[in-house]
Amino acid sequence: METSSAPEGKSLTSARGLAAQFDLRNLPPAFYANPFPYYHALRTHTPVRRQFDGSYFLTRYADILAVYKDPATFSSDKKAEFGPKYGDSPLYEHHTASLVFNDPPLHTRVRSLILGALTPRAIEDMESGLIVLVDALLDRLEEKGTADLVSDFAAAIPVEIIGNLLAIPRAERGALRDWSLAILGALEPSLSPEACERGNRAVREFLALLDLLVTQRRAQPGDPERDVLTRLIQGTAMGKPLSRRELLHNCIFLLNAGHETTTNLIANALHALTQWPGERARLITHPELIKTAIEEFLRFESSNQLGNRIVARDTIMGGVEMPKGTPITLCIGAANRDPAQFPEPDRLDIGRSPNRHLAFGSGPHQCAGMHLARLEGRVAISRFLARFPAFALAGEPLRAGRARFRGFLSLPCRMYE
Repeated sequence: METSSAPEGKSLTSARGLAAQFDLRNLPPAFYANPFPYYHALRTHTPVRRQFDGSYFLTRYADILAVYKDPATFSSDKKAEFGPKYGDSPLYEHHTASLVFNDPPLHTRVRSLILGALTPRAIEDMESGLIVLVDALLDRLEEKGTADLVSDFAAAIPVEIIGNLLAIPRAERGALRDWSLAILGALEPSLSPEACERGNRAVREFLALLDLLVTQRRAQPGDPERDVLTRLIQGTAMGKPLSRRELLHNCIFLLNAGHETTTNLIANALHALTQWPGERARLITHPELIKTAIEEFLRFESSNQLGNRIVARDTIMGGVEMPKGTPITLCIGAANRDPAQFPEPDRLDIGRSPNRHLAFGSGPHQCAGMHLARLEGRVAISRFLARFPAFALAGEPLRAGRARFRGFLSLPCRMYE
């Protein structure tokens, strides 16, 4: 199982050494395999770590929660940051128009429309269809005997759910995962020209598909209580409808946010259970623990490891003066392993309570789709374990090699011993 011990190497022989050499834009391979020793070292020795580019990297739970709770001081608007990174490009247009990287009033307008479509009743109504989808996927796993739990299971679930929410024709869903990976991959701290081009191409292709769907839906609206796309087209918030640009880019955001977090939640959880056999046996014996187990999976290996803010007015954070315009990175993965908040933070405990993790953020930017993600995780993991309690790894898992989003590209498993 993964531990919090430091990777070997003469130049990185201590936690202090790990913290002193940490550079978010030049991360070693060991970090992508296991970032938690770095997080622990930073939180212990330099919890408000100044990066070489002048930004700050935060690792303490209390500091990160304080940032989430104070949007007036810590802005989510990324225009100043993304301009130099993306230039005048589809990626810049997308990320500066989406819900997550904006402050009010755009954030408030879009969020209210999305929450209006993802009510508790609407999510409850999705459960029966979700069970049918998951059981069909499990039937295929049973037939194959050995499968990749990412492509054959974890990734297939949110793509179908978000595809249904936006009423994307099934024939058009094949490219959704690749588009999502390319667009979100462009948010990594270091961006190669090739990754940038993949991201821009994905935005262009996704916009072309959505443009057709929006035109069709305007001509033939669906039920706004169940069809999220119709609701976004017809809805108004604060007395104003979404512009076409806002509409299209926030549909992309819905797919990306709903796809990435849920895929990683399911795959990370199943992998963790192979590393913690006692907790797997506990969950199989006590399936009623699935709700607290989901919260622990979210805490233990958060799908989204990093967030960002810009200091909107001169402030002090963790004893460090930060002038207006300072970029900061919030290390969610480190906050969720902070021993000041979580006893024995590196231990998986499916019954952990309380468990006030920050996997979905906090404050006004808390994830709008978190209840849907939890439902997908509960149904997928509980029904998987009921069908395949003895599943095991059948090869070396392949990490996605990303700092911001922690998950697997491939998780080969056999369903039976």
